[in-house]
Amino acid sequence: MIIEPLRPAADALTGPLLHEITALHSSNLTYQRLSGDFPDPGAIRPEQVAASLAGELADPDTEVLLARARGQLVGMAITLAHHPDPADPDPWIGLLMVDAGQHRSGYGRRLARTVEERFRAAGRDGIRLAVLENNPEALAFWTALGYEVIDHRRDLQQGRPCAVLRKPLESAE
Repeated sequence: MIIEPLRPAADALTGPLLHEITALHSSNLTYQRLSGDFPDPGAIRPEQVAASLAGELADPDTEVLLARARGQLVGMAITLAHHPDPADPDPWIGLLMVDAGQHRSGYGRRLARTVEERFRAAGRDGIRLAVLENNPEALAFWTALGYEVIDHRRDLQQGRPCAVLRKPLESAE
């Protein structure tokens, strides 16, 4: 699996790449229905995905990582180096999504480990994420990777109930 950052270039979200990312989002219909991120989860349009990612790419503390296997986009992660709450010391995984046809193939675990390793190498000692309370499969995935629930609160963007999870990032010795 190859991980590449999506660069915030003017043409980064056009053409074939935008269609690949849209297909990735569309493949996860169950998550899209739970999240409410798009008005019609069964008909996500490229311009909606471009608008959603444009805000992420405009933030210098946010990174969008694309995961490819055999030339195909199999997943993506959106990370935040700093949470909007200045009292929160940890970086966050804002989204980790694997093509639904590739679930249970190990790509999600490998992508999560890559994100963890990037933050560990940057000297960070923990990482957080939020899981929608109505998504027990995601909670099971993250807890299997060693994340622990540390809080329950609403997300900042849409006020959805979430479990906040954290994993310590011990230095590799």
